[in-house]
Parts: sequence; structure tokens; C-alpha cells
Amino acid sequence: MTHEEKALSYFQDQFHCSQAVLAAYAEELGLTEEQALKIAYCLNSGMRKGEVCGACSGALLVLGLKYGQCRKGDSDSRARANQMTVEFLDRFAKANGSYICNDLLNCDISTAEGARYAMEHNCFTEVCPKMVASAVKILEAMEK
Repeated sequence: MTHEEKALSYFQDQFHCSQAVLAAYAEELGLTEEQALKIAYCLNSGMRKGEVCGACSGALLVLGLKYGQCRKGDSDSRARANQMTVEFLDRFAKANGSYICNDLLNCDISTAEGARYAMEHNCFTEVCPKMVASAVKILEAMEK
């Protein structure tokens, strides 16, 4: 199963966007499924405030675990991870119009009205899976 298929399977199983993306990479990152799902949980729905899309946050966790600085003075890892963060977000915004959850869903999901709009317009079942797939596709393209 590909990372995209895994991520979409997690999302279809009612896990959040951020969880789906990180969990799709868990095994190769040295995480258990449970760890990945717990680590990424609070990043869903733009941290519940409609900010940075949870699929992007999950993808940034993947990049951090692969390339992030973990040794004092390791400026090369720091620079590479910073560059990859900017590149990922730029690619995601170019592909989807934004990396901000509220923009992608066309409503403010941090409000009761916005959450109702998102539910009534099937945003979580129609837009969000596309964002999960897009985040994984961009990660895959950056690996090449």
C-alpha cells in the first residue's frame, strides 16, 4: 500500500487529517501507529482554529522526523529542514490555493456557524481527503 493509500485509509477510518498523514509514514519513521496517531492528534482542523491545515501539519511532522535538527550546532540539518518546510508549504499553497484550513474550507471552522457550514457542505468528507492526498503527493515529490 502506498503512503497516499495508507493516509486516505486512516482518514476514512475517522482519524483526522494530521493523524492520517503522519501515521502513513509511522513505521519507517520508527514510530508505532499509536504514537503517530497521538502525536498528530491536536493538529487537526488547523489546530482546531482553522489555521495551518492539519494535513500540512502532519506532513511537516514527517519532514521534521526525517530531516530535523537533533544535535546541538547542526546547522546543516536546521537549514535543510527549514528549507523543506518552506518548500512544502509553497508547493501545497500553489496546488490548493492556500495552506490555511479556513481558506481551504471556505469557512471559519473555529466558530459554531463555520463548523455547521463545513458539515452541511460536506467539507470534511469532500475537501479534506483531497488535502490529505495532496500533502502526501507533495511529500513524495520532495523525496525524489
